[in-house]
Amino acid sequence: MATVQRTVQAPPDSVFAVLADGWTYSDWVVGTAHIRDVDQHWPQVGAELHHKAGPWPLSLHDSSTVLAMEPGRHLRLRAGLWPLGEAVVDIRLEPAGAGTRVTMSEQFERGPLLAARNKINDLVLHQRNVEALRRLADLAENYADRLIARASQS
Repeated sequence: MATVQRTVQAPPDSVFAVLADGWTYSDWVVGTAHIRDVDQHWPQVGAELHHKAGPWPLSLHDSSTVLAMEPGRHLRLRAGLWPLGEAVVDIRLEPAGAGTRVTMSEQFERGPLLAARNKINDLVLHQRNVEALRRLADLAENYADRLIARASQS
């Protein structure tokens, strides 16, 4: 399992605002090339976002599904990337002074990539998630106020 942490210089509500806008996932999830559609009730349990991952022409089309959600605190997703498999991604937010400690854990649960689990794959996944949290922090620290304003208008 790859687990990474980062302290984001934004409150939990700002970080969660980015997570709650499914259209931002290709901006911070490393390897996601394009978001094709997001269910209206995202990020409620059962909602899906449909994504394209990887470089063209080898792109894979699949979806990610919300398994659990607590506003401002927690989001758990089943991330599909078939035919390679699927992973469960757990994102937890904890207040840390004026900021937020974000912990992201990812583990393959089904498919061929599960059988390929080894130290090299764990290291690559770890580094990928370090970069994902860096991108998430950039959005939360610089853009989340716009997302919150947009959500309050709907």
